[in-house]
Amino acid sequence: MCGIIGITGCLDVPEAILEGLARLEYRGYDSAGVALQVEDGLWVSRAANGSKSLADLRRAVSGAPGSCRAGIGHTRWATHGKPSEVNAHPHQDCKGTLAVVHNGIIENHFEIAAKLSAAGHELVSSTDSEVLAHLVEEAIAEGASLVDAVRACMKKVRGSLAMVVVHASDPELMVAARRVSPLIVATADAAGLVASDVPALLGWATAMYALEDDEVAEVSPGGVLVSDASGARVEPARLEVDWDVGAAQKGGFDDFMLKEIHEQPDAVAGTLMGRLSPSGEVLLDEMRIDDDELREVEKVFIVACGSSYHAGLVAKYAMEHWARTAVEIDIASEFRYRDPILDSRTLVIGVSQSGETLDTLQAIRYARRWNAKVLVVSNVVDSSMAREADGVIYTRAGPEIGVAATKTFLAQLVALEVLSLYLAGLRGTLYPAEISGLLDSMRELPAKVAQALEGSKDIFDVAARFASAEEFFFIGRHVGYPVALEGALKLKEISYLHAEGYPAGELKHGPIALLEEGTVVVGIATRTRLWEKMMANVAEVRARGAMVVLVANDGDEETAALADATLWVPSTHPLFAPVLDVIPLQLFAYALARARGNDVDRPRNLAKTVTVE
Repeated sequence: MCGIIGITGCLDVPEAILEGLARLEYRGYDSAGVALQVEDGLWVSRAANGSKSLADLRRAVSGAPGSCRAGIGHTRWATHGKPSEVNAHPHQDCKGTLAVVHNGIIENHFEIAAKLSAAGHELVSSTDSEVLAHLVEEAIAEGASLVDAVRACMKKVRGSLAMVVVHASDPELMVAARRVSPLIVATADAAGLVASDVPALLGWATAMYALEDDEVAEVSPGGVLVSDASGARVEPARLEVDWDVGAAQKGGFDDFMLKEIHEQPDAVAGTLMGRLSPSGEVLLDEMRIDDDELREVEKVFIVACGSSYHAGLVAKYAMEHWARTAVEIDIASEFRYRDPILDSRTLVIGVSQSGETLDTLQAIRYARRWNAKVLVVSNVVDSSMAREADGVIYTRAGPEIGVAATKTFLAQLVALEVLSLYLAGLRGTLYPAEISGLLDSMRELPAKVAQALEGSKDIFDVAARFASAEEFFFIGRHVGYPVALEGALKLKEISYLHAEGYPAGELKHGPIALLEEGTVVVGIATRTRLWEKMMANVAEVRARGAMVVLVANDGDEETAALADATLWVPSTHPLFAPVLDVIPLQLFAYALARARGNDVDRPRNLAKTVTVE
């Protein structure tokens, strides 16, 4: 959701904060602000102009008085309180001597605000975050140091939070704390840094550390001291980050989304690297769950949100077919509220690009309370979910800046298919020769992904034909159904057009009533196991006047004959088909969004990492 950056030390602090905030734009925001430690105390500026807020803030910061020794910055995605300058962060205490930025939600903020108001504090915003500034102010007034005041504040609030506080009386100190919402502290040669995500720190930090729940960090030039809720010193967990600053730049593309779509061959290759042995075995070094325990698993639950949920749907088909184990797929935000039946013979797989998605994190925590084995698929090393799991599979796609998932989705598909084959090998449900043959097909995927991308110009031409359409249906069968869901989601996310994904056979049970002249139906019609039935569904929608766009295998003129336009992809094993079939749908959505003048990297109302429930 929101973005946090804080810097103290020898860097050009204002410029570094603005650069860090720009790198965090992908998380989504509607306002932005900074608090700078200048000679006369704290200088605060905020802007609430949607995606133009950072440009407004840059102009304001250019007029900041005197030299700056430290500062904090924030991009806000509104939850409590509408997007406005008064609700933007940083928030201050009554005297203006301290400032705080916050990600997350304070669940008991109404109760706290009432007590603060009764005690004489003046709260000026509609946000939950402002109570943090006044709670810290109150503790300092009672004689606490800044770090102890933050710790006392943490004890009074319920909910998720990542917060950073600065005080005019100590111009080189930042105090950071977290619970559930992610927060990273870092050091450079003579600087201290804090941020909500790794890309904000690339190129500056020489060492990064992840804070655990209820830990508090004192960040000063060149040093970080971390303590727990009781005040005892702890050694923070150092993060292993192999991304470079170039990976968080556009590299000659018009936007991050197109760059990341074209990085998908490398994302798939990176996810497969070292996991497919020449002898035909699957290697998962980060698993950390004993093979005997995995053999005893009687049921698998996959929990995820958004695109990750669609990747989990594909995995359900693969895992049940190859490993012959029962698999349920759950929307993470619903999982723990339906009282699922879990025990020590249950494997719960949490799938999250960031490894910080709050609904999914809470789902795996719930599973652990019932003694289930927990495995996480994440793109971020040492993410919160990865640290809490029994095992982890990293997708190795590199940083994804565009809000709409592209390369991380493909990497998740591949990682989950690798896991499915690993389980099949353990359970003896496939012969070694069968696994070896499937692994050979997987090794061909990076080249085939590159081949699918070669047709991008043709896809842009197809999209231009349908630029005036307002209604889209995406249909598929078997593994084509999750691809249809993902295609519809991509179109909704970045073009703001109405799009729905359905199992093709379900159309006649209601949705077909919506079809009329001008409706566009996009069908996933590659040669998977239900191709003939899919063609019958295509005939049904054509008979009702819909325009038909089909994803088909290269050279399949029989399929193309039923389409008004065709999006071509190479052939592969049917269960690997989603890896290729989704690519033209990503490009189709991208082309329509660009034609409508939309910002594809920062679609309205959306955030890259959802860290609130």
